[in-house]
Amino acid sequence: MPAIDINRGTTNVVLPEAVSAEIWGATIEDSAFMSAARRITIPGTGLKVQTITGEPQANWVDETSAKPVSNHTLGKKTIVPYKLAVIEAFSMEFLRDANALYAELVRRLPLALGTKFDQTIMGTTAPGSGFDVLGSATAVSLTPASGSTVYDQFLAVDGNIATAGGVMDHIILAPQGRAKVLAAVDGDKRPLFTAGVETGTISPILGATVSTSKNVYVDATTDILGIAGDFTKAIFGTVEGVQVSVSDQATLTSGETVINLWQQNMIAVRAEVEVAFAVEGTGYFNLLTA
Repeated sequence: MPAIDINRGTTNVVLPEAVSAEIWGATIEDSAFMSAARRITIPGTGLKVQTITGEPQANWVDETSAKPVSNHTLGKKTIVPYKLAVIEAFSMEFLRDANALYAELVRRLPLALGTKFDQTIMGTTAPGSGFDVLGSATAVSLTPASGSTVYDQFLAVDGNIATAGGVMDHIILAPQGRAKVLAAVDGDKRPLFTAGVETGTISPILGATVSTSKNVYVDATTDILGIAGDFTKAIFGTVEGVQVSVSDQATLTSGETVINLWQQNMIAVRAEVEVAFAVEGTGYFNLLTA
């Protein structure tokens, strides 16, 4: 890895490309939606994409009759990227060992970016227009009514997504949701969904891959424990990946706290990324609630 060189008179030093790439890779890995959605590169001004909202219809005809004419119905969707950023201050001692700084950046910064991205999507407030959120999607409880099972609830989710024209291909569970699913048993008290008691892994459910992420948990009146959907309909866009820079001359303000980096013998690392999220239509995702 190239050395990290910070000059006293420089207020904005870009980290080596290898470091930025590693942080960006870890950000995607830490984000449930970045990992599961289809990734595209978009310009900073946003992107208008053509969507297919309906299929042509074929029909039976007699030998000499006119053949039916039917076209796809099309729509347009605007996808807009928004900047997600975080600044973290470190003591100057980190500069004595570039590897220590590198390891700390990789460990701490991706989680902040990925977590905020996921939590925004799981909420109801977008950073602006052209960015989709899923917090108002149809909710199905993982606590079934008397006479029903968790399996029945997943059947309902699968049916909802199929009605919208999608195929449930991925389920992301928060740890709280994972505990509920692993607790589901059949009439003989055998686990329904576990692939192995030793590992605690969950088998595919109705053909959908199951993963776990803390980021999809929402503490609400009715807690959200996960999300299921057709992730081929979800688009995660990025302009140019994560940008990371270092300063030892700035003054930082965090709430009522002011940090003068030069005076306090510190450095600050800023990580920012322009990202977007969009879903190609409605009904492709269901929330899994308590």
